[in-house]
Amino acid sequence: MSIASEETKQNAETTANEDSENEKKLRTENENLTKEIVLLSEQKLELEDKYKRALADGENMRRRLMKQIEDAKHFGIQGFCKDLLEVADILGKATESVPKEEVRESNPHLKNLYEGLTMTEAQLHKVFTRHGLIPVNPLEEKFDPNLHEALFQQEVQGKAPGTIVVVSKIGYKLHERVIRPALVGVAKGP
Repeated sequence: MSIASEETKQNAETTANEDSENEKKLRTENENLTKEIVLLSEQKLELEDKYKRALADGENMRRRLMKQIEDAKHFGIQGFCKDLLEVADILGKATESVPKEEVRESNPHLKNLYEGLTMTEAQLHKVFTRHGLIPVNPLEEKFDPNLHEALFQQEVQGKAPGTIVVVSKIGYKLHERVIRPALVGVAKGP
């Protein structure tokens, strides 16, 4: 029995050695898998962060482009408006230069011409308003260098310094953007 018991003992030791080797292999494999899981989790988080940043960048770009498109729609006519302002100024001067006492039934040609000019001027101002072009007539307002261009200063009794006392040329804004500052005279202090 001693040989059999020694064989059994050896078999048990061999089996135990094999089990311990298998356990070592399994532990090593488990450690490697755990490291790989940690590495993959870090990579996943990094890729998620990059993905979210790319989405945010895309959304920001879309918003910027939409703003630029909107501005182009609003302010694309800016040059055309500036040119038309000169026409409106000339039209206004033409209607102002007609002596009101001469506009009567005895002078039908002048009366018709004057009425045509005033109707044209009124229609032009309606078109300006429809497209967001608003006049800036700052008489009696405080001087603002963002909206007005001072041509001269003069002392005026009863007016606070910096108050606009003369408007030589009306200014205009296109959707809250000044496209032509008002040309003004400003009261100065004594």
